[in-house]
Amino acid sequence: MADTIFITDERIDGDTDADGPLTGRTVALKDNISTEGVRTTCGSAMLEDYVPPYDATVVSRLKDAGATIVGKTNMDEFGMGTTTETSAFGPTDNPAAPGHVPGGSSGGSAAAVAAGEAELALGSDTGGSIRCPAAFCGVVGIKPTYGLVSRYGLVAYGNSLEQIGPFGETVEDAAALLDVIAGPDDRDATTRAVELDGESYADAATGDVDGLTIGVPTELVEGADEGVVDTFWDAIAELEAQGAEYHEVSLPSVEHAVEAYYVIAMSEASSNLARFDGVRYGPATDADGNWNETFSAVRKEGFGDEVKRRILLGTYALSAGYHDKYYKKAQDARAWVKQDFDEALSEADVLASPTMPVTPFEQGESLDDPLQMYLADANTVPVNLADLPAISVPAGESDADGLPVGLQLVGPSFGEERLIRAASALE
Repeated sequence: MADTIFITDERIDGDTDADGPLTGRTVALKDNISTEGVRTTCGSAMLEDYVPPYDATVVSRLKDAGATIVGKTNMDEFGMGTTTETSAFGPTDNPAAPGHVPGGSSGGSAAAVAAGEAELALGSDTGGSIRCPAAFCGVVGIKPTYGLVSRYGLVAYGNSLEQIGPFGETVEDAAALLDVIAGPDDRDATTRAVELDGESYADAATGDVDGLTIGVPTELVEGADEGVVDTFWDAIAELEAQGAEYHEVSLPSVEHAVEAYYVIAMSEASSNLARFDGVRYGPATDADGNWNETFSAVRKEGFGDEVKRRILLGTYALSAGYHDKYYKKAQDARAWVKQDFDEALSEADVLASPTMPVTPFEQGESLDDPLQMYLADANTVPVNLADLPAISVPAGESDADGLPVGLQLVGPSFGEERLIRAASALE
């Protein structure tokens, strides 16, 4: 067990004289977000002593907003995991459910907010890595639309899938942090400017859901545990009581979403992590032999088992003779998922489901069963494939085990204001 959820106890203050929107507020950062002069490890022995020479765009914006950054948070190694147990520095405990995992891969950020060690936090979400820990720790987490927040300075896992997003104790807090980090960035060509309906994302947290139509995808509810399903329907009933209406919709393609997601994500990870060779990044080695042997020795020592597993599978999927069989088919499935979401959202303002089909695992429960960990992402990965925004808000506790349950709301592209308004109604 890691002694602390923080990789570093160094404080990275913003402009203390600034009268910014986050002046006086504390923020924790997932440890795959670059911080100038402060270690950025990605939860890996490969980067244990790496100190970036620059700030990520989101860090620069936090400093300009007057925030006090209190530290870097623990995470699954290179974002690969659902529990924080793949971290080279040990797992993080769940403040809302001691003895259980906080979710992952941004588990340390969610735990920091849940434990009161930071008012706000940033994580990254490639296939649910913000929403999963938000649900498991009983806090709010927002996965923005792809392109809303700059990824400059984020150590890449799956470039076409991941987004930086906020955690907060309340929807309004998370939205206020999103206000600071959102917006175009010349250093990230995937970003774009978005015109808001109101003054800010935080202003959208009105709780007014009168007339809101909610689509409930049957495929994302049927596979969840009974206690999770019961708590989910209680939350839907609460939204109904405030004037919302719901009806069932179908997303037939999500049956293949997990398989498609992992082929794409692992393929991108295989390419991205090739730079960790002991020359450009990673520790030097005294190993004798040619470059290939040295390359293998560095990666054998520097990477954990889960990262090695995903690199191998991704390399295989991209290899000659298998690219069309796996990677191309996964991209075809991704387009199908996007089409199904767009159709469902043409019939409803937002979509709702349990964030996670299960409550937090006990520590150690999923370590020997990677497939169980992958399947736990069934409700979150389709959203990343479709490039849509989503928010996880606490829905209550499961009647079966008393553990936290999250409600996931999904909206149309760049429809964060709508999600924030609906989610705030549950507070």
